[in-house]
Amino acid sequence: MPPGELRAIIFDIGRVLIRVDVAAAINGLASGLSLSSAEVWSAIEKDPRWQDWQEGRMRPHDWHLHLSKRLGSSLTFEKFSEVWNLALDPQPMQDVKLFEQLARNYRLGLLSNTDPIHLAHMEPRYNFFQHFPVRIYSCSVSASKPNPLIYREALRALRVKANEAIYIDDVPAYVEAAQRLGMAGIPYQSPEQLLEELRNLGVKF
Repeated sequence: MPPGELRAIIFDIGRVLIRVDVAAAINGLASGLSLSSAEVWSAIEKDPRWQDWQEGRMRPHDWHLHLSKRLGSSLTFEKFSEVWNLALDPQPMQDVKLFEQLARNYRLGLLSNTDPIHLAHMEPRYNFFQHFPVRIYSCSVSASKPNPLIYREALRALRVKANEAIYIDDVPAYVEAAQRLGMAGIPYQSPEQLLEELRNLGVKF
């Protein structure tokens, strides 16, 4: 599909807009357990319900109970949520002025594999969300990257064609999935590299 007139820019969240420190959350979950942090992470990473959790087929309280049973944890739901959110650095990775500038000329969207506990924590705390009228989350649309469905949902919500959008993600495979649909893609590495790549694609600031 040939490039169209650029109308939308879509950002991933984790490790693009918010630093993610999985170890902080895992260490918190492992505290007081007979399992090591590595064993806790392995149990979560390989959990058969992980995709259900990420794609909104489990409620937060059910995920808490499910993991508590698997790990032998006695954390209350409130404490579990607090520890789970330790993975999210409170300091945003990008200057909010970037989104103020981009929003003057383009429709901005978020596209993220995330869960309801992280979502409830993020939206009230980070000021960049106000610049993204379209927010597509795996837990809200029952699909996660690199499934084409979640990208198409973002394009539909932004009211643009694939060749009118840029997608930015730190995971190359997720960028490639967007490119297969016809979007321009930027594999994120740093704020400086992002600005350079956007300029190379003709983005106006």
